[in-house]
Amino acid sequence: MARELKPGDKVKWASSQGEVKGTVTRKVTGETKVKGHVAKATKAKPQYVVTSDTTGAEAAHKPEALKR
Repeated sequence: MARELKPGDKVKWASSQGEVKGTVTRKVTGETKVKGHVAKATKAKPQYVVTSDTTGAEAAHKPEALKR
């Protein structure tokens, strides 16, 4: 993803259940735990916490996994 995402941006991503739509909650630049999973983000390789529009579940994703 060439452009940086910001909180409130609407995105979609692939999951084992199919395409999911949601909203970016925050940018993560350090090790963070989301739903028992540790996102090992860095300033050079940030990740984004997103909330599913359907279930309200949170997940951390690398920017290349998210599409506007």
